[in-house]
Amino acid sequence: MIKNILAAIGTVVLILVAIVAVKLSPVMEKLDSFEDKAVATYSGFAEKLFESGSAVEAMVIKIKVEEGISAKDLDTSILSIANELNIKNVGELPLSKQVEAMSGKPFRHVKIYLLCNAMTAASMLDYNDSFSAFLPCRISVVEDKQGQLWMYAMNMDLMISGGVPIPPALKKEALVVQNTLDEIMQRAAEGDF
Repeated sequence: MIKNILAAIGTVVLILVAIVAVKLSPVMEKLDSFEDKAVATYSGFAEKLFESGSAVEAMVIKIKVEEGISAKDLDTSILSIANELNIKNVGELPLSKQVEAMSGKPFRHVKIYLLCNAMTAASMLDYNDSFSAFLPCRISVVEDKQGQLWMYAMNMDLMISGGVPIPPALKKEALVVQNTLDEIMQRAAEGDF
């Protein structure tokens, strides 16, 4: 009797495995067409997601600003380094000032810098208009509730390596922009002017 029960369980398990294999086959075929780094990219995203519990946290890069560096220092540094690296400042959103003006109450420092390489942006749009949702690139300077300054930017890995390979020339341009933003943030966080 036990032998028959185990045989039945084994049969059910084999049927379930076959069903799962059939269902996953199209997914696996599609995954084979993705960028080589796609699995690692999504693994990193999933790791951050499970660690923080927030999809938003998993989609950003966050850098702590060294002690003694003020928001004004960061402003000077970000704009100077962006200019040096030939990425244009196309706008600034002093969010904390707007909140203060509307609420009549002080608010912690929050400023968003809009940076863009117009030719790379045009290449991205020529490839896929959905890239417009990521334009222009942003670096946010945020004072947390404890008074510590942080810089945030969108993690571009999902855009660059999260699906089917983008054209090599576009990938090269996107990586230059990603590296430029990373350099601006790292240098500014360390007090480089």
